[in-house]
Amino acid sequence: MAERIDPDRRRLIRAAAGAALGGLVAAPGLAAEAAPGLAAEAASEPAAFGSPRRIAAGALDVAYVETGPARGPPVLLLHGWPYDIHSFAEAAPMLAAAGYRVIVPYLRGYGDTRFRDPASPRNGQPAALAADAIALLDALGISGAIIAGFDWGARTANVIAALRPERCRAMVSVSGYLIGSQAANETPLPPRAELAWWYQYYFATERGRRGYERNRNDFNRLIWQTASPRWSFDDATFARTAQSFDNPDHVAIVIHNYRWRLGLAEGEARYDEDERRLALTPDIHVPTITLEGDANGAPHPDPAAYAARFRGPYRHRLIEGGIGHNLPQEAPRAFCDAVREAASLA
Repeated sequence: MAERIDPDRRRLIRAAAGAALGGLVAAPGLAAEAAPGLAAEAASEPAAFGSPRRIAAGALDVAYVETGPARGPPVLLLHGWPYDIHSFAEAAPMLAAAGYRVIVPYLRGYGDTRFRDPASPRNGQPAALAADAIALLDALGISGAIIAGFDWGARTANVIAALRPERCRAMVSVSGYLIGSQAANETPLPPRAELAWWYQYYFATERGRRGYERNRNDFNRLIWQTASPRWSFDDATFARTAQSFDNPDHVAIVIHNYRWRLGLAEGEARYDEDERRLALTPDIHVPTITLEGDANGAPHPDPAAYAARFRGPYRHRLIEGGIGHNLPQEAPRAFCDAVREAASLA
């Protein structure tokens, strides 16, 4: 049975405090407790991320933020659509204060991340996104990390945990097991479930592509509102993330992702074997915590439907208090607690 947790909606410890604490606290997995400062109320608004770094990694020049002690256990935080690294603006400094080395990249098609070769396919299929994450770990010299994410980021974490478990020491997956395939997506859903995927069908049309390109900010604000109906975000919060949608590859990546799912767009042949394995819905054996918000308005599976896919140490948490789809930003403390718990299971 899922354990219910009331999220602590306290604001972020300011970055300076996090940096000061980062070197004093051992992270979970090393049998340590959280820093005392993690329980304290923040004295100010969340500190902004510093300027993103850049690194050549596989097909991309990846823009990413890194915080926390360089020798701490690495944590890779992966955002989804239509969000960006600021979904972790509060969670990342909390984890850094607890002694983790936290890495938060812009996905392909977001922020300042760019393709190294202008001729590279603007491919949004899941196996390509997972390859990006592994290439980033390689470029940073990280053999394995705790991987945590939501939406596309959770799916990417699932793919890595299933296909490359040696690279994923533990996982936090919002909305659980999200591995799918083109073959599985051929099966029609009940009408109410199909309605929740309205944007996928819109994106399948040329009108939808042009509409998203022209109205991406209004479109994505609508997704935020419907996916998290009880999240009272302000204009500044949305605007901070909306800048990442100005990436020149953003529309192409988003449209390809959803068209690929329906078998309306080809993937790259180099990922065929990975996608073949993923189509078998492989079990996941790495230590895992799955999370779900009690007010998630986006399409998501019932936790009972995927629990059996997790064969290693596994726990599920329902986060209450009107928490929607963007769980790391809406309930950062609960998200950080899950990362620390997953690490303790490894």
